[in-house]
Amino acid sequence: MIAYPQIDPVAFSLGPVQLHWYGLMYVVGLTAAWWLGRRRAHRLGLTHDDIGDLIFYGALGVIIGGRLGFVLFYGLDQLLTNPLWLFMVWEGGMSFHGGLAGVLIAAWLFARRHRLAYLQLTDFIAPLVPIGLGAGRLGNFINHELPGRASEVPWAMIFPPMLGLGPEPRHPSALYEFVLEGVVLFVVLWWVSRKPQTQGLISGLFLLLYGTFRFIVEFVRLPDPQLGFIAFDWLTMGQLLTVPMLAAGAFLVTTACRSQRTMGATSDR
Repeated sequence: MIAYPQIDPVAFSLGPVQLHWYGLMYVVGLTAAWWLGRRRAHRLGLTHDDIGDLIFYGALGVIIGGRLGFVLFYGLDQLLTNPLWLFMVWEGGMSFHGGLAGVLIAAWLFARRHRLAYLQLTDFIAPLVPIGLGAGRLGNFINHELPGRASEVPWAMIFPPMLGLGPEPRHPSALYEFVLEGVVLFVVLWWVSRKPQTQGLISGLFLLLYGTFRFIVEFVRLPDPQLGFIAFDWLTMGQLLTVPMLAAGAFLVTTACRSQRTMGATSDR
């Protein structure tokens, strides 16, 4: 058993304003995406200013989509009871799947404006995202969020009593997601995309790998208390929402690989 680190969720205060580590992680993720995007901007014929615009579009997509996704997927009953809760972002509540939908819409708008092929742009964006995902999971961990299920593994942790979970050691599921969705996903996508690939391959890999990692980690992560298990006494909302990602990712990867083989066969002639 490992002691849960005593880290104050508030990074620092400026008078009455408190800045939380979780909020800072958004800054880390967007800054990393901006810096990495500038390094590869020439691939799409974009300027550094264009990358700044792209990150702004993406930030709006993450925030608006993430909040709407959380409210619709995880808090619809509360929304119906109090519609103003939608705007109470200080109470927390962001959804990755909603944020992804927001980013995809933002990418579509940016691609239209700059006359880029949609999958060409999403292939460019995908490797920029995992650092932000990993930083967000660290923010969840510091913020005492996403506790895991009870476990006797040597690295299990006893979560703070404020969560009302009891004294049982639990999986640090947020750290699992930090490693898989942040570190592993970034390394794979950045390495594969170091050379030009068939259009759609990188986007498909992102969906396929993230969906797989998320589906697996959900088995050791506590389901959302307001929802519990969706079906079969094991299926969570997080797993259910990854199914379309897995299907779309498999389709894009398969299509890209077939296209690559077809082009290879044509060139051999």
